[in-house]
Amino acid sequence: MADLQSIKARFGIIGNFPALNRALEKAIQVAPTDISVLVMGESGVGKEFIPKIIHGESRRKHQPYIVVNCGAIPEGTIDSELFGHEKGAFTGATSTRKGYFEVADGGTIFLDEVGELPLQTQVRLLRVLESGEFMKVGSSQVQKTNVRIVAATNVNMMKAITDNRFREDLYYRLNTVQIDMPALRERKGDIHLLFRKFAIDFAEKYRMPELKLTDDAVSYLENYAFPGNVRQLRNLVEQMTVVEQNREVNSTKLAEYIPMNANLPAVISKTGGNSTSGDFGSERDIMYKILFDMRSDINDLKSLTSELIKNKGNTDLSLQEKNLINRIYTPETQQSASPNSLLYFENNQQNQNQIHHPTIISDEEDHHYNDVEDIELEESRPESLSLQNNEKDLIIKALEKHKGRRNRAADELGISQRTLYRKIKQYNLEE
Repeated sequence: MADLQSIKARFGIIGNFPALNRALEKAIQVAPTDISVLVMGESGVGKEFIPKIIHGESRRKHQPYIVVNCGAIPEGTIDSELFGHEKGAFTGATSTRKGYFEVADGGTIFLDEVGELPLQTQVRLLRVLESGEFMKVGSSQVQKTNVRIVAATNVNMMKAITDNRFREDLYYRLNTVQIDMPALRERKGDIHLLFRKFAIDFAEKYRMPELKLTDDAVSYLENYAFPGNVRQLRNLVEQMTVVEQNREVNSTKLAEYIPMNANLPAVISKTGGNSTSGDFGSERDIMYKILFDMRSDINDLKSLTSELIKNKGNTDLSLQEKNLINRIYTPETQQSASPNSLLYFENNQQNQNQIHHPTIISDEEDHHYNDVEDIELEESRPESLSLQNNEKDLIIKALEKHKGRRNRAADELGISQRTLYRKIKQYNLEE
Protein backbone atom coordinates (compact mmCIF):
# COMPACT_ATOMS: atom_id res chain seq x y z
CA MET A 1 0.00 0.00 0.00
CA ALA A 2 1.37 3.40 -1.00
CA ASP A 3 2.04 6.04 1.65
CA LEU A 4 0.40 9.46 1.79
CA GLN A 5 3.31 11.49 0.36
CA SER A 6 3.79 9.21 -2.62
CA ILE A 7 0.07 9.46 -3.41
CA LYS A 8 0.23 13.27 -3.29
CA ALA A 9 3.25 13.29 -5.59
CA ARG A 10 1.69 10.81 -8.00
CA PHE A 11 -1.64 12.64 -8.36
CA GLY A 12 -0.33 16.20 -7.99
CA ILE A 13 -2.16 16.95 -4.75
CA ILE A 14 -0.89 19.99 -2.83
CA GLY A 15 -1.54 20.69 0.84
CA ASN A 16 -1.08 19.42 4.38
CA PHE A 17 -4.41 20.33 5.96
CA PRO A 18 -5.39 17.53 8.43
CA ALA A 19 -8.86 17.02 6.95
CA LEU A 20 -7.35 16.69 3.46
CA ASN A 21 -4.79 14.16 4.70
CA ARG A 22 -7.55 12.20 6.44
CA ALA A 23 -9.59 12.03 3.23
CA LEU A 24 -6.60 10.74 1.25
CA GLU A 25 -5.74 8.20 3.94
CA LYS A 26 -9.29 6.82 3.89
CA ALA A 27 -9.12 6.52 0.09
CA ILE A 28 -5.88 4.54 0.36
CA GLN A 29 -7.34 2.27 3.05
CA VAL A 30 -10.54 1.36 1.15
CA ALA A 31 -8.85 0.99 -2.25
CA PRO A 32 -7.99 -2.76 -1.96
CA THR A 33 -11.63 -3.60 -1.16
CA ASP A 34 -14.70 -3.53 -3.41
CA ILE A 35 -17.00 -1.54 -1.13
CA SER A 36 -18.84 1.52 -2.46
CA VAL A 37 -17.58 4.98 -1.55
CA LEU A 38 -19.44 8.30 -1.45
CA VAL A 39 -17.30 11.45 -1.72
CA MET A 40 -18.89 14.59 -0.24
CA GLY A 41 -17.76 18.18 -0.70
CA GLU A 42 -18.45 21.52 -2.31
CA SER A 43 -18.03 22.09 -6.01
CA GLY A 44 -14.41 22.62 -6.99
CA VAL A 45 -12.71 21.02 -3.97
CA GLY A 46 -11.15 18.20 -5.99
CA LYS A 47 -13.51 15.29 -5.32
CA GLU A 48 -12.42 13.69 -8.60
CA PHE A 49 -9.00 12.78 -7.12
CA ILE A 50 -10.50 10.31 -4.63
CA PRO A 51 -11.92 7.80 -7.19
CA LYS A 52 -8.68 8.03 -9.17
CA ILE A 53 -6.69 7.11 -6.05
CA ILE A 54 -9.11 4.32 -5.16
CA HIS A 55 -8.97 2.83 -8.68
CA GLY A 56 -5.21 3.29 -9.01
CA GLU A 57 -4.48 1.54 -5.69
CA SER A 58 -6.95 -1.31 -6.22
CA ARG A 59 -6.62 -4.68 -7.92
CA ARG A 60 -8.82 -3.24 -10.70
CA LYS A 61 -6.22 -0.67 -11.76
CA HIS A 62 -5.54 -2.42 -15.09
CA GLN A 63 -9.26 -2.56 -15.92
CA PRO A 64 -11.48 0.28 -17.30
CA TYR A 65 -12.06 3.42 -15.31
CA ILE A 66 -15.08 5.41 -16.52
CA VAL A 67 -16.24 8.83 -15.34
CA VAL A 68 -19.94 9.63 -15.69
CA ASN A 69 -21.25 13.14 -15.03
CA CYS A 70 -24.80 12.34 -13.99
CA GLY A 71 -25.87 15.98 -14.05
CA ALA A 72 -24.80 16.49 -17.67
CA ILE A 73 -26.78 13.62 -19.24
CA PRO A 74 -30.43 14.33 -20.17
CA GLU A 75 -32.98 12.43 -18.12
CA GLY A 76 -34.43 10.74 -21.19
CA THR A 77 -31.13 9.14 -22.25
CA ILE A 78 -29.29 8.46 -19.00
CA ASP A 79 -30.64 4.89 -18.64
CA SER A 80 -29.38 4.13 -22.13
CA GLU A 81 -25.98 5.67 -21.35
CA LEU A 82 -25.53 3.69 -18.14
CA PHE A 83 -27.10 0.35 -19.03
CA GLY A 84 -27.22 0.33 -22.85
CA HIS A 85 -30.18 -0.34 -25.14
CA GLU A 86 -31.45 -2.79 -27.71
CA LYS A 87 -32.05 -1.94 -31.34
CA GLY A 88 -35.49 -0.36 -31.75
CA ALA A 89 -35.93 0.26 -28.01
CA PHE A 90 -36.87 3.87 -28.75
CA THR A 91 -36.88 6.33 -31.63
CA GLY A 92 -33.32 6.71 -32.90
CA ALA A 93 -32.07 3.40 -31.47
CA THR A 94 -30.85 2.09 -34.82
CA SER A 95 -28.48 -0.44 -33.29
CA THR A 96 -27.71 -2.23 -30.05
CA ARG A 97 -25.49 -0.21 -27.73
CA LYS A 98 -23.42 -1.17 -24.72
CA GLY A 99 -23.81 0.94 -21.57
CA TYR A 100 -21.09 2.09 -19.18
CA PHE A 101 -21.78 -0.75 -16.73
CA GLU A 102 -21.19 -3.31 -19.46
CA VAL A 103 -18.10 -1.59 -20.84
CA ALA A 104 -16.56 -1.10 -17.37
CA ASP A 105 -17.03 -4.74 -16.31
CA GLY A 106 -14.18 -5.60 -13.97
CA GLY A 107 -13.24 -1.96 -13.47
CA THR A 108 -14.46 1.17 -11.69
CA ILE A 109 -17.23 3.67 -12.46
CA PHE A 110 -17.11 7.15 -10.97
CA LEU A 111 -20.62 8.62 -10.78
CA ASP A 112 -20.04 12.36 -10.42
CA GLU A 113 -23.00 14.50 -9.23
CA VAL A 114 -24.88 11.33 -8.31
CA GLY A 115 -27.45 13.43 -6.47
CA GLU A 116 -28.82 14.57 -9.86
CA LEU A 117 -29.88 11.06 -10.94
CA PRO A 118 -33.60 10.66 -11.80
CA LEU A 119 -35.58 8.43 -9.44
CA GLN A 120 -36.18 5.79 -12.13
CA THR A 121 -32.45 5.49 -12.75
CA GLN A 122 -31.83 5.28 -9.02
CA VAL A 123 -33.94 2.10 -8.90
CA ARG A 124 -31.82 0.51 -11.65
CA LEU A 125 -28.60 1.58 -9.93
CA LEU A 126 -29.76 0.10 -6.62
CA ARG A 127 -30.21 -3.29 -8.31
CA VAL A 128 -26.67 -3.13 -9.70
CA LEU A 129 -25.28 -2.39 -6.23
CA GLU A 130 -27.25 -5.16 -4.56
CA SER A 131 -26.90 -7.99 -7.06
CA GLY A 132 -24.61 -6.82 -9.87
CA GLU A 133 -27.49 -7.27 -12.33
CA PHE A 134 -28.98 -4.91 -14.90
CA MET A 135 -31.07 -4.96 -18.06
CA LYS A 136 -30.59 -2.91 -21.18
CA VAL A 137 -33.34 -0.51 -22.17
CA GLY A 138 -35.83 -2.46 -24.30
CA SER A 139 -34.47 -5.85 -23.23
CA SER A 140 -35.84 -8.51 -20.89
CA GLN A 141 -32.52 -10.33 -20.55
CA VAL A 142 -30.68 -9.91 -17.24
CA GLN A 143 -26.95 -9.25 -17.51
CA LYS A 144 -24.26 -9.41 -14.85
CA THR A 145 -21.49 -6.93 -14.23
CA ASN A 146 -18.64 -6.71 -11.76
CA VAL A 147 -18.12 -2.98 -11.28
CA ARG A 148 -16.80 -1.00 -8.33
CA ILE A 149 -18.84 2.22 -7.84
CA VAL A 150 -17.46 5.44 -6.41
CA ALA A 151 -19.94 8.33 -6.29
CA ALA A 152 -19.57 12.01 -5.50
CA THR A 153 -21.96 14.89 -4.87
CA ASN A 154 -22.15 18.44 -3.51
CA VAL A 155 -25.85 18.03 -2.70
CA ASN A 156 -27.15 17.83 0.88
CA MET A 157 -28.20 14.19 0.60
CA MET A 158 -30.30 14.06 3.77
CA LYS A 159 -32.33 17.02 2.53
CA ALA A 160 -32.66 15.39 -0.89
CA ILE A 161 -34.01 12.26 0.82
CA THR A 162 -36.48 14.33 2.86
CA ASP A 163 -37.64 16.08 -0.34
CA ASN A 164 -38.10 12.69 -2.06
CA ARG A 165 -35.45 13.52 -4.67
CA PHE A 166 -33.11 10.67 -3.66
CA ARG A 167 -33.83 7.16 -2.44
CA GLU A 168 -32.78 6.50 1.12
CA ASP A 169 -31.89 2.84 0.45
CA LEU A 170 -29.63 3.86 -2.45
CA TYR A 171 -27.94 6.48 -0.29
CA TYR A 172 -26.96 3.91 2.32
CA ARG A 173 -25.76 1.47 -0.35
CA LEU A 174 -23.52 4.12 -1.88
CA ASN A 175 -22.39 5.48 1.47
CA THR A 176 -20.69 2.35 2.78
CA VAL A 177 -17.69 4.61 3.33
CA GLN A 178 -18.02 8.39 3.23
CA ILE A 179 -15.04 10.60 2.42
CA ASP A 180 -15.38 14.34 3.06
CA MET A 181 -13.24 16.78 1.09
CA PRO A 182 -12.64 20.10 2.91
CA ALA A 183 -13.39 23.49 1.33
CA LEU A 184 -10.43 25.66 0.33
CA ARG A 185 -11.37 28.42 2.81
CA GLU A 186 -10.73 25.89 5.61
CA ARG A 187 -7.24 25.16 4.25
CA LYS A 188 -5.76 28.64 4.71
CA GLY A 189 -2.22 27.33 5.02
CA ASP A 190 -2.53 25.48 1.70
CA ILE A 191 -3.75 28.42 -0.39
CA HIS A 192 -0.34 29.98 -1.01
CA LEU A 193 1.16 26.56 -1.81
CA LEU A 194 -1.56 25.95 -4.40
CA PHE A 195 -1.08 29.43 -5.88
CA ARG A 196 2.64 28.81 -6.33
CA LYS A 197 2.00 25.38 -7.89
CA PHE A 198 -0.48 26.82 -10.41
CA ALA A 199 1.77 29.82 -11.09
CA ILE A 200 4.68 27.52 -11.99
CA ASP A 201 2.47 25.29 -14.17
CA PHE A 202 0.96 28.16 -16.15
CA ALA A 203 4.26 30.01 -16.47
CA GLU A 204 5.66 26.90 -18.15
CA LYS A 205 2.54 26.38 -20.25
CA TYR A 206 2.39 29.94 -21.61
CA ARG A 207 6.17 30.51 -21.59
CA MET A 208 5.91 33.52 -19.31
CA PRO A 209 7.63 34.53 -16.06
CA GLU A 210 6.14 33.11 -12.88
CA LEU A 211 3.73 35.18 -10.80
CA LYS A 212 4.88 36.15 -7.30
CA LEU A 213 2.71 37.27 -4.37
CA THR A 214 3.59 40.02 -1.90
CA ASP A 215 2.97 39.41 1.80
CA ASP A 216 -0.22 41.47 1.80
CA ALA A 217 -1.45 39.52 -1.23
CA VAL A 218 -0.88 36.22 0.58
CA SER A 219 -2.88 37.53 3.54
CA TYR A 220 -5.63 38.70 1.18
CA LEU A 221 -5.90 35.27 -0.44
CA GLU A 222 -5.99 33.48 2.90
CA ASN A 223 -8.90 35.63 4.06
CA TYR A 224 -10.93 35.25 0.86
CA ALA A 225 -13.80 32.74 1.05
CA PHE A 226 -13.22 31.10 -2.38
CA PRO A 227 -16.79 29.95 -3.13
CA GLY A 228 -15.39 28.13 -6.19
CA ASN A 229 -12.65 26.50 -4.09
CA VAL A 230 -9.52 25.09 -5.79
CA ARG A 231 -11.08 25.36 -9.25
CA GLN A 232 -11.64 29.10 -8.73
CA LEU A 233 -8.07 29.60 -7.50
CA ARG A 234 -6.67 27.71 -10.50
CA ASN A 235 -8.69 29.81 -12.95
CA LEU A 236 -7.61 32.98 -11.16
CA VAL A 237 -3.91 32.13 -11.47
CA GLU A 238 -4.27 31.17 -15.14
CA GLN A 239 -6.06 34.43 -15.94
CA MET A 240 -3.52 36.59 -14.11
CA THR A 241 -0.61 34.75 -15.70
CA VAL A 242 -1.86 35.68 -19.16
CA VAL A 243 -3.19 39.19 -18.45
CA GLU A 244 -0.87 40.82 -15.91
CA GLN A 245 2.26 42.65 -17.08
CA ASN A 246 3.77 43.05 -13.62
CA ARG A 247 4.76 39.62 -12.31
CA GLU A 248 4.64 40.73 -8.66
CA VAL A 249 1.04 40.77 -7.44
CA ASN A 250 -0.12 42.75 -4.41
CA SER A 251 -3.47 42.80 -2.59
CA THR A 252 -4.71 45.81 -4.56
CA LYS A 253 -4.26 43.96 -7.83
CA LEU A 254 -5.89 40.82 -6.41
CA ALA A 255 -8.91 42.87 -5.35
CA GLU A 256 -9.53 43.71 -9.02
CA TYR A 257 -10.01 40.01 -9.75
CA ILE A 258 -11.67 38.79 -6.54
CA PRO A 259 -13.16 41.73 -4.59
CA MET A 260 -13.49 40.91 -0.90
CA ASN A 261 -17.00 42.37 -0.72
CA ALA A 262 -18.12 39.69 -3.17
CA ASN A 263 -18.03 37.23 -0.27
CA LEU A 264 -21.67 37.59 0.74
CA PRO A 265 -22.62 36.01 4.07
CA ALA A 266 -24.21 32.60 3.83
CA VAL A 267 -27.74 32.34 5.17
CA ILE A 268 -27.92 29.93 8.09
CA SER A 269 -31.09 27.90 8.39
CA LYS A 270 -32.69 26.85 11.66
CA THR A 271 -31.19 23.41 11.27
CA GLY A 272 -27.72 24.92 11.25
CA GLY A 273 -26.79 24.17 7.66
CA ASN A 274 -25.97 26.60 4.90
CA SER A 275 -28.82 27.47 2.62
CA THR A 276 -29.34 29.72 -0.34
CA SER A 277 -33.01 30.06 0.51
CA GLY A 278 -32.97 30.03 4.31
CA ASP A 279 -35.56 31.41 6.70
CA PHE A 280 -34.22 34.96 6.34
CA GLY A 281 -33.40 34.59 2.67
CA SER A 282 -36.70 35.69 1.19
CA GLU A 283 -37.31 39.05 -0.39
CA ARG A 284 -40.12 39.78 2.06
CA ASP A 285 -37.94 39.28 5.15
CA ILE A 286 -35.29 41.63 3.78
CA MET A 287 -37.92 44.24 2.97
CA TYR A 288 -39.31 44.02 6.51
CA LYS A 289 -35.84 44.48 7.96
CA ILE A 290 -35.32 47.66 5.92
CA LEU A 291 -38.77 48.99 6.82
CA PHE A 292 -38.22 48.43 10.54
CA ASP A 293 -34.86 50.22 10.39
CA MET A 294 -36.52 53.14 8.61
CA ARG A 295 -39.37 53.21 11.12
CA SER A 296 -36.91 53.34 14.00
CA ASP A 297 -35.13 56.32 12.42
CA ILE A 298 -38.42 58.13 11.80
CA ASN A 299 -39.59 57.62 15.37
CA ASP A 300 -36.28 58.95 16.70
CA LEU A 301 -36.55 61.93 14.38
CA LYS A 302 -40.10 62.66 15.60
CA SER A 303 -38.89 62.78 19.18
CA LEU A 304 -35.98 65.04 18.25
CA THR A 305 -38.22 67.33 16.18
CA SER A 306 -40.71 67.66 19.06
CA GLU A 307 -37.96 68.66 21.46
CA LEU A 308 -36.45 71.16 19.02
CA ILE A 309 -39.80 72.85 18.42
CA LYS A 310 -40.57 73.10 22.12
CA ASN A 311 -37.19 74.73 22.77
CA LYS A 312 -37.34 76.82 19.56
CA GLY A 313 -34.20 75.20 18.23
CA ASN A 314 -32.07 75.99 21.28
CA THR A 315 -31.12 72.42 22.06
CA ASP A 316 -27.67 70.83 22.35
CA LEU A 317 -27.65 67.72 20.21
CA SER A 318 -25.96 64.54 21.30
CA LEU A 319 -23.58 62.71 18.95
CA GLN A 320 -26.23 60.05 18.29
CA GLU A 321 -28.80 62.74 17.37
CA LYS A 322 -26.34 64.48 15.06
CA ASN A 323 -25.62 61.17 13.32
CA LEU A 324 -29.35 60.60 12.93
CA ILE A 325 -29.84 63.99 11.25
CA ASN A 326 -26.82 63.48 9.00
CA ARG A 327 -28.14 60.07 7.98
CA ILE A 328 -31.63 61.33 7.08
CA TYR A 329 -30.98 64.91 5.92
CA THR A 330 -28.28 64.40 3.33
CA PRO A 331 -27.10 67.28 1.10
CA GLU A 332 -29.39 65.94 -1.62
CA THR A 333 -32.47 66.02 0.61
CA GLN A 334 -31.64 69.53 1.83
CA GLN A 335 -31.38 70.85 -1.72
CA SER A 336 -34.70 69.30 -2.68
CA ALA A 337 -36.46 70.34 0.56
CA SER A 338 -39.38 72.74 0.30
CA PRO A 339 -38.94 76.20 1.93
CA ASN A 340 -42.18 75.45 3.78
CA SER A 341 -40.75 72.30 5.36
CA LEU A 342 -40.99 71.87 9.11
CA LEU A 343 -37.22 72.02 9.46
CA TYR A 344 -34.43 73.31 7.28
CA PHE A 345 -30.71 73.31 7.78
CA GLU A 346 -28.59 76.44 7.65
CA ASN A 347 -25.28 76.18 5.86
CA ASN A 348 -22.45 77.01 8.18
CA GLN A 349 -19.84 78.54 5.88
CA GLN A 350 -17.29 78.93 8.68
CA ASN A 351 -17.14 75.27 9.67
CA GLN A 352 -18.28 72.67 7.17
CA ASN A 353 -17.56 69.85 9.60
CA GLN A 354 -20.12 71.02 12.14
CA ILE A 355 -23.64 69.66 11.94
CA HIS A 356 -26.26 72.05 10.60
CA HIS A 357 -28.65 73.00 13.41
CA PRO A 358 -32.34 72.88 12.59
CA THR A 359 -34.18 76.20 12.70
CA ILE A 360 -37.93 76.67 12.93
CA ILE A 361 -39.47 78.75 10.20
CA SER A 362 -41.19 81.54 12.09
CA ASP A 363 -43.84 82.47 9.53
CA GLU A 364 -45.48 79.08 9.96
CA GLU A 365 -44.99 78.75 13.70
CA ASP A 366 -48.64 78.15 14.55
CA HIS A 367 -48.91 75.45 11.95
CA HIS A 368 -45.74 73.76 13.31
CA TYR A 369 -47.07 73.71 16.87
CA ASN A 370 -50.18 71.97 15.62
CA ASP A 371 -47.89 69.43 13.96
CA VAL A 372 -46.04 68.97 17.25
CA GLU A 373 -49.28 68.20 19.06
CA ASP A 374 -50.10 65.62 16.41
CA ILE A 375 -46.61 64.10 16.75
CA GLU A 376 -46.87 63.94 20.54
CA LEU A 377 -50.31 62.39 20.30
CA GLU A 378 -49.06 59.79 17.85
CA GLU A 379 -46.05 58.96 20.02
CA SER A 380 -48.26 58.49 23.06
CA ARG A 381 -50.06 55.65 21.34
CA PRO A 382 -48.48 52.16 21.52
CA GLU A 383 -46.95 51.17 18.18
CA SER A 384 -48.19 48.09 16.40
CA LEU A 385 -45.40 45.59 15.84
CA SER A 386 -47.50 43.42 13.49
CA LEU A 387 -45.71 42.87 10.18
CA GLN A 388 -49.04 42.29 8.46
CA ASN A 389 -50.58 45.55 9.72
CA ASN A 390 -47.53 47.59 8.78
CA GLU A 391 -47.41 46.08 5.31
CA LYS A 392 -51.13 46.75 4.78
CA ASP A 393 -50.77 50.38 5.95
CA LEU A 394 -47.85 50.98 3.58
CA ILE A 395 -49.80 49.60 0.63
CA ILE A 396 -52.86 51.77 1.46
CA LYS A 397 -50.72 54.91 1.77
CA ALA A 398 -48.93 54.20 -1.52
CA LEU A 399 -52.22 53.67 -3.35
CA GLU A 400 -53.67 56.87 -1.87
CA LYS A 401 -50.56 58.84 -2.78
CA HIS A 402 -50.73 57.72 -6.41
CA LYS A 403 -54.56 57.92 -6.61
CA GLY A 404 -55.01 54.20 -7.13
CA ARG A 405 -52.39 53.83 -9.89
CA ARG A 406 -51.03 50.41 -9.03
CA ASN A 407 -47.97 50.54 -11.25
CA ARG A 408 -46.72 53.72 -9.57
CA ALA A 409 -47.62 52.41 -6.12
CA ALA A 410 -45.61 49.24 -6.82
CA ASP A 411 -42.58 51.34 -7.86
CA GLU A 412 -42.93 53.43 -4.68
CA LEU A 413 -43.00 50.30 -2.50
CA GLY A 414 -40.10 48.70 -4.39
CA ILE A 415 -42.05 45.55 -5.28
CA SER A 416 -43.35 44.09 -8.54
CA GLN A 417 -46.85 44.83 -9.78
CA ARG A 418 -47.68 41.15 -9.54
CA THR A 419 -46.73 41.12 -5.85
CA LEU A 420 -48.80 44.28 -5.25
CA TYR A 421 -51.89 42.75 -6.92
CA ARG A 422 -51.52 39.68 -4.72
CA LYS A 423 -51.22 41.80 -1.58
CA ILE A 424 -54.27 43.90 -2.54
CA LYS A 425 -56.31 40.73 -2.88
CA GLN A 426 -54.87 39.30 0.36
CA TYR A 427 -55.85 42.36 2.40
CA ASN A 428 -59.20 42.91 0.62
CA LEU A 429 -58.18 46.31 -0.76
CA GLU A 430 -59.90 45.90 -4.11
CA GLU A 431 -62.32 48.78 -3.45
